[in-house]
Amino acid sequence: MRTVSITGHGVFTPSQIITNDELVVAFNAFADAQNEEHAEEIAAGTVKAIAHSSADFITSASGINQRYVVDKEGVLDPTRMFPKLAPRPDDAPGQMAEMGIDAARTALKMAGTDAADVDLVICAASNHERAYPAVAIEIQQLLGAGGFAFDMNVACSSATFGLQAAADMIKSGSVSKALVICPEICSAHLEWRDRDCHFIFGDVATALLLEADATSGFRIDSTRCATEFSNNIRNNNGFLRRTRDQMEDRRDMQFMQNGRKVFKEVLPMVSAHIKAHMADEGVQAADLKRLWLHQANKAMNDFIGKKVLGRTPEPFEQPNILQDYANTSSAGSIIAFSKHSSDMAPGDRGLICSFGAGYSVGSVVLTKH
Repeated sequence: MRTVSITGHGVFTPSQIITNDELVVAFNAFADAQNEEHAEEIAAGTVKAIAHSSADFITSASGINQRYVVDKEGVLDPTRMFPKLAPRPDDAPGQMAEMGIDAARTALKMAGTDAADVDLVICAASNHERAYPAVAIEIQQLLGAGGFAFDMNVACSSATFGLQAAADMIKSGSVSKALVICPEICSAHLEWRDRDCHFIFGDVATALLLEADATSGFRIDSTRCATEFSNNIRNNNGFLRRTRDQMEDRRDMQFMQNGRKVFKEVLPMVSAHIKAHMADEGVQAADLKRLWLHQANKAMNDFIGKKVLGRTPEPFEQPNILQDYANTSSAGSIIAFSKHSSDMAPGDRGLICSFGAGYSVGSVVLTKH
């Protein structure tokens, strides 16, 4: 059976940044306007006043300092508070495809590979801009790749599930080179007017190139995925939306989560998953040079890192990028890998793990060539 390696990686980062301070100014202006509009109901106790947010609250709750977005102006408009993107004709490239192609070209250049040699493209993301035709097929065509392509959605775990699918196909011989691309426009599905989550997400795209029997990059030693149903992280949007009465302001059609339950239930699941994967592969905690974890929340990553390593990880062992990028759903662990792997020496081992809605969790054990 053939070996599989990650030989190239790339990150597309939007040019616009929203700092916590900027976000708080916009949110508090919205809150003040809403509280003024509903002053009588608030006084009567029939409507709850919207509390102000603060930069300190955001940082302490999440570890996030800023986020990159595809449109800053729309998000920071207190009368709008969601991105404003120009409509594109059907014969123009989609927004996600453009982002994904940028990251893919970086990965291809690193690997010294032509797009024409790629025979599988997986677009693995939480937030696809349409149900069909697949964004992956659009990326395939725009890149000039061969073979076939398909979209995959396992929420925040999409990248590791995509890695397992691509690696398995390469091992079996059905493809030789694959791109796993994670373009995320999370800002378009976030409710920026909800104090509990308005700071969580940012936009980005990542790409990984996988090749058979390569001698450079990182060898994929083992992959493992698991799911367990929960709707504590959910989105109820889709084609059935038009069948619902009273569609106005359907909060559940955007990102929703029960944060306390997620924290309580996901952390043990992920920690146990990683430890079992390592045990089955004969990997000891001392063998791991790096943990590239899903970038949802600093406290969550700190908890998982300590459980897996049996001690508090050093910053370089479990790098965080969410202070700069925020939660970028499927792309977070891959950003961490891309930005914090170049210092690893031949023989060094690391583990990528992503987790999220589903519940879902995927882990990948790597060794540097």
